[in-house]
Amino acid sequence: MHAPGDIAKRFKAHFGKNAEIYSAPGRVNLIGEHTDYNDGYVLPAAIDLFCWVGAAPRGDRKLVIYAENYAEQVEADLDNIAAWEKKVSASYPVGVAWSLEQAGHRLRGCDLYIAGDVPLGSGLSSSAAIEVATAMALLEASGIRLERTKIALLCQRAENEFVGARCGIMDQFISCHGKAEHALLLDCRSLRARAIPLPVGAALVVCNTMVKHNLAANEYNNRRAECEEGVRLLKKALPGIIALRDVSTAQLEQHHHLLPGKIQQRCRHVVTENERVLHAAAAFEKGDFPAIAKLMADSHTSLRDDYEVSCRELDLMVEIAGSQKGVLGARMTGGGFGGCTINLVEHGAVEPFVAAVAREYQIRTSLKPEIYTLKAAHGAAGVTLS
Repeated sequence: MHAPGDIAKRFKAHFGKNAEIYSAPGRVNLIGEHTDYNDGYVLPAAIDLFCWVGAAPRGDRKLVIYAENYAEQVEADLDNIAAWEKKVSASYPVGVAWSLEQAGHRLRGCDLYIAGDVPLGSGLSSSAAIEVATAMALLEASGIRLERTKIALLCQRAENEFVGARCGIMDQFISCHGKAEHALLLDCRSLRARAIPLPVGAALVVCNTMVKHNLAANEYNNRRAECEEGVRLLKKALPGIIALRDVSTAQLEQHHHLLPGKIQQRCRHVVTENERVLHAAAAFEKGDFPAIAKLMADSHTSLRDDYEVSCRELDLMVEIAGSQKGVLGARMTGGGFGGCTINLVEHGAVEPFVAAVAREYQIRTSLKPEIYTLKAAHGAAGVTLS
């Protein structure tokens, strides 16, 4: 885990000057997967794993970016940023600068030192954490003030149009607006959010399968296209709909004949997942743990069977977790095809849960998982060094 003081020291050692420090959290989604880009509902929590950015303004219009996790430095010219040759280590921060400039915000050049605690490619949204922390740093260095939801939208645009991943708004929104000890019930159409207290007697335990199958990025975009095709076909009977968010289970069942098999499955997942999110938020507020467990299990089944974004390792991790004492709910989280599961575990059961899951998963896969016991955290912030 990084500390802001360490980032400041490493920035000074690398760039030879002092920096301001900014942080933005990753996230875990308790329920509501692949609903955000369908104008639906999600229930994410920011987590206490952060991206850290040290930043100092320059006298020119260059970005000089050192990405610690890749041990690589790159430069970009803000006056010619659209022509920048994309590099894995810096596409997200450069994309954020591009998005801010496209929105009419003239930025100062900056030296940026980027380091992260969020495991890359794990489904815990390291990309959004990088984007939001970078946006905070660039805006502050340029003397520009933007409302946080606007920052989230511009970061999403960077990922959609510059990086080329057609993500929804959930990850950037929760990284901006996270609230300690709470999840947020977010309506991805209106961008209205309500804080949902998390149970005081349970921990968020994330199990990283340590696999990420290569088809993830293409299949993510394919799923989005399949949902859009479902809306196009359903409009023949439901002309007023804009997104799958507008379709009820009853309507989907009534008009299923309009949809080819795979499209029908994709739509069924999204429509039922939206309903599960709303029921889960109510169950958290009531402390109804049996309902939470069933909703999380049903969500995983739907992602596995209808949306087809799970994989053997995720299914196995959920199966192992669900057999442990003190587990209040388990499911995959994130885009799928590997990455992590999210588990609600009673505090007193966390230690034996971690040991048992790690042991059984390694025996059955020969992979050693990483398991993180996390807390719901605050959103992005500038950091004051003592």
